[in-house]
Amino acid sequence: MSECPECYSDNNRMTPMYKAYSCLSEHVQYICGTCHRCICIEKDDRRGLYRWNFPFKSLEDAKVYIRTAEYVLKKECFIYEIKLDKERRSFKIFSDKSELTAYLKKNKDKKCNKVPVFKTGDYQEFPNTEVRKLTSEEVNFYMTSM
Repeated sequence: MSECPECYSDNNRMTPMYKAYSCLSEHVQYICGTCHRCICIEKDDRRGLYRWNFPFKSLEDAKVYIRTAEYVLKKECFIYEIKLDKERRSFKIFSDKSELTAYLKKNKDKKCNKVPVFKTGDYQEFPNTEVRKLTSEEVNFYMTSM
């Protein structure tokens, strides 16, 4: 399968989530209207953050969630490589360069070359997208076809 134009995945069942079954059955999912991949879009009420607000260990993991950031913010988003030290790095989604700059100013121990390692192009809506909790039948189908 080639990369999905909506959620940017080349695997419509890929999910790097820990505890995939509980996430799919308990959290609100962004259901890609093109390839039908489910992506957690649940907001953590305690912290007021979405999953895409956190750093990721790999570019591939960050790419899984970038569409949910775009959908919530209704704008193009970018993934930047954040260097923690000489050996460690993470990948973080930002909606614009000023958000990245504010993050780096607040986290002086982190570095970034300020060039996105992944960008998607202009934000666009897709007609068959759904955002909702899955039924138990949908969860079981999704899990067995992974």
